[in-house]
Amino acid sequence: MSIKIGDQMPDGTLSEYIDTATESCPVGPTNVSLAELFGGKKVALFAVPGAFTPTCSAKHVPGYVEQYEALKAAGVDEICCVSVNDPFVMGAWGRDLNVNGRVRMLADGSAEWTRKLGLELDLSARGMGVRSQRYSALIDNGVVKMLNIEKPGQFEVSDAQTMLTQLDS
Repeated sequence: MSIKIGDQMPDGTLSEYIDTATESCPVGPTNVSLAELFGGKKVALFAVPGAFTPTCSAKHVPGYVEQYEALKAAGVDEICCVSVNDPFVMGAWGRDLNVNGRVRMLADGSAEWTRKLGLELDLSARGMGVRSQRYSALIDNGVVKMLNIEKPGQFEVSDAQTMLTQLDS
């Protein structure tokens, strides 16, 4: 059973590739506590089946990059993309798509957190293994306020424009 509106997001740890070192984060893969990420913030989260895949690269991530300012103006504190890939791939994909800190590219390398959400997708028959379903969610202080899960092979409800429309409602 998948997570639903009103549910508390499960805790977990994802990974993010850091390109520029700071006092608290060295360059390279860094663990991201989801309790800390979601705590006291409004987060627009979206998940994709895989980095560098056609729809994800041409439409899904670019839409959130393009709508960054509008989402921030609508009260979103962070925009995060999750994929069942490793942090090196997610970092490279973020650089390739020029996200420049507007979208945090988070890796769920073993699909552990995706399974906790009940949103895994078995693409083994296509040589891709277990991945995430395509979805978007608005998380407010750790609670799911909006959830848009795509039908298999579709890209109709998890885009940035739908998120903006829902925020404006």
